[in-house]
Amino acid sequence: MLRDKNLVPLSRQHQHALALCVRIDRASPIAEPDLAEWQREIAQHFRAEIRVHFAAEEQFVFPAARAFLELNLLVEELISEHAWLRERFAKAEAQGMSSGEIAEFAQGLSAHIRKEERRLFEKLQEVMSEGDLAAMGQKLEDALKEAEQNCILPAKSSREK
Repeated sequence: MLRDKNLVPLSRQHQHALALCVRIDRASPIAEPDLAEWQREIAQHFRAEIRVHFAAEEQFVFPAARAFLELNLLVEELISEHAWLRERFAKAEAQGMSSGEIAEFAQGLSAHIRKEERRLFEKLQEVMSEGDLAAMGQKLEDALKEAEQNCILPAKSSREK
């Protein structure tokens, strides 16, 4: 299903995060000397975009989804995954992740994004009215402005060669 224009800003940010996941997957196992740079990049990605992205989803998307009984369990799963991911981002910020933990983080983030895109967003587009989607989209646009001002550049050692 074509993504509704009101959800496109979130989907665009999902693409950015998936690109990070693909790069981590390709670099795995990450060599010990490169762990610090990868963790700095993961933490930078959270500060620059994902922090705002999670807050926007939790403030606007998840409450809208909860209006539909069939989405309540999915929303609870996604909220739980946000908590797990925030813990991983904090661990990266503290330079506490091993190579295996970085790979596990990338797999978890990728799975989370795909669940939101394939299950939550698809269902919201089916059950929400155009007017409700547009109202939510305006709130999302305003909330995501802070993230749009940032540019995330990969660390030298984490760029593809």
